[in-house]
Amino acid sequence: MNIISGRKPVLEALKANTPIDKLLIAQNSHGEAVDEILRLARQKNIPFKFSPGDQVAKTAQSANTQGVVAFVGTKEFSDISHLFDIAKAKNEQPFFLIFDEIEDVHNLGALIRTAVCSGAHGGIIPKHHNAPVNDTVVKTSAGASLQFPMARVTNIAQTIEELKEQGVWIVGTEMTAPKNFTQVDYTVPVALVIGNEGKGMRRLVKDKCDFLVNIPMKGGFESLNASVAGAIVMYEVLRKRSKF
Repeated sequence: MNIISGRKPVLEALKANTPIDKLLIAQNSHGEAVDEILRLARQKNIPFKFSPGDQVAKTAQSANTQGVVAFVGTKEFSDISHLFDIAKAKNEQPFFLIFDEIEDVHNLGALIRTAVCSGAHGGIIPKHHNAPVNDTVVKTSAGASLQFPMARVTNIAQTIEELKEQGVWIVGTEMTAPKNFTQVDYTVPVALVIGNEGKGMRRLVKDKCDFLVNIPMKGGFESLNASVAGAIVMYEVLRKRSKF
């Protein structure tokens, strides 16, 4: 069982119908968010208990709980066909994220939050050598990771081949790529690969991309943080699809 702490992440978990076993709330906690958490808990018949603030912090192993802790099951992963179904239900061209060995949970959380905000239909994550979708990811994503559909696969390179067979174009960011990230048609079915923070995409994954794009850089730095680079390209997808 995982623990989610913080008012907004817990509230998002409740709204996303995340299976919650029980809630622990610090005594004397108040405010609109707490009131809404209690209302939803009663509505969904989720038990809650008021406890001293230090006990709540000890349970979450964090001093930054904002007085609210939820005990939830592990992240439920979908299969890739479900991600396609989501896009189809919205009458939109598929837009997926592929996480290629993202190791930092803060980066993963930030990427997921941006993915939800930019209209991505789901994420694909490897079973091994990738940050877990844990409490830190939930908090960093402001709860978005609880509602963002994700498929967990054994082999990213093989999965890319399967996506391409279904008409999805694969785009990866590469510092030395000749094509600017704005020069790709993102109105087609597309999957954006986000590589490892330090090493970037693995060679085999890079070789399977249909397009490699660069993000122009000034100021003497060679690369952006993975979550920032991903956000820039994700919003270019949204811009191209929204025509603004």
